[in-house]
Amino acid sequence: MRISPILILSSLVAGLTAGIVLAHFAPGQVDSATQILDPIGSLWLRALQMTIVPLVVSLLITGIVTSVAAARAGKLAATSIVFFFAILWSGAIMAALVTPLLLEAFPIPAAAAQALIGGLSDAAEIGEIPPFAEFIKAMVPTNPISAAANDAILPLIIFTCVFALAITRLDGEKRDRLAGFFEALGDAMLVIIGWVLMLAPIGVGALAFVVAARTGVAAVGVFLHYILIVVSVGAIVWASAYPLAVIGGRKRLGDFARAVLPAQAVAISTQSSLASLPAMLRGSKALGVSETTADVTLPLAVALFRATGPAMNLAVAIYVAYLTGVELTPLTLAIGVAVAATTTLGSVSLPGSISFISAIAPISLAMGVPIEALALLVAVETLPDIVRTLGNVSMDVAVTSAVGRRNDTAEVSTVA
Repeated sequence: MRISPILILSSLVAGLTAGIVLAHFAPGQVDSATQILDPIGSLWLRALQMTIVPLVVSLLITGIVTSVAAARAGKLAATSIVFFFAILWSGAIMAALVTPLLLEAFPIPAAAAQALIGGLSDAAEIGEIPPFAEFIKAMVPTNPISAAANDAILPLIIFTCVFALAITRLDGEKRDRLAGFFEALGDAMLVIIGWVLMLAPIGVGALAFVVAARTGVAAVGVFLHYILIVVSVGAIVWASAYPLAVIGGRKRLGDFARAVLPAQAVAISTQSSLASLPAMLRGSKALGVSETTADVTLPLAVALFRATGPAMNLAVAIYVAYLTGVELTPLTLAIGVAVAATTTLGSVSLPGSISFISAIAPISLAMGVPIEALALLVAVETLPDIVRTLGNVSMDVAVTSAVGRRNDTAEVSTVA
């Protein structure tokens, strides 16, 4: 059973409304009410947090092992993966440059930001940024278990990537056994997240009530502002699919727009790239992409490639950094780019309400950004998630057309 995002959003609205009403009409009751509801919201947030490290490790290992196996399977798959990596890293770099510019041009309302953060009693204090030399030394963990226990995400990711690459060098039986273990671990964590999200209306409602009761109406404006900023970053990735199809795939703009439209319609209704796969296959073949290319590249894209993931996930982390007053240095942004682009390999093709915390928390933790605000932002993820999926399916078809053109050109050269 999956909780509807609309129900979670309704819980957010109900919690905010109830908190505002209580603060206005019975301010003397605010302390007693928040003492009851604050632990409920905090427990729900901690339940989500406890899945982050094992889920990130398991999905990242599974993603790397799958990517390497696919690349070894043939030239077509390897070409597709090169395109995936180039777009993922380009999207993350774009977000690191564009999101701060958007937030400087359209700053978060100061009173609303202070109110929202002030209402989150669990918000963590911001630690000091270590000197550069100490940071470099800390990137390689002396004890990966200790790194996991202390939420030292970047060292943990580095160890996990090395460990995953080592798994790919084992013989078939050992490799499959280890890969299967981590795949099962990731699936188990997703089950736990599903259980926790079944309680999301209670947890989000409690957190929203506490914030609104302590701050009144001031914090409400942050949510709309947040949606506009993150959606704008995602829309850039979505829009870039069209020139990629025209330039990289040599397709006419109108032809590509018509071919991808059915997949976009499915994406809006399901918020799932996997559910959009049949429509993407039909669209690719309508563009003249060979059946071989479409049947290899598109399933790989659905399994490994989330075009909007690094850009929009990093945009969320940057937004929370601005919200909480975390200073973002060029080094911090570079870390965010690396973690966002890397962890996307392990992302799951599921609606954003399920993957939101697990996808963005590692980026935030690596950048030194508190993650408590994510528990409220997940409630308004429905609209950004639609843009995420639209961008993903559009880019999947665009990449397939570009890979198809490259593959067809190579075949012609070989024949000649």
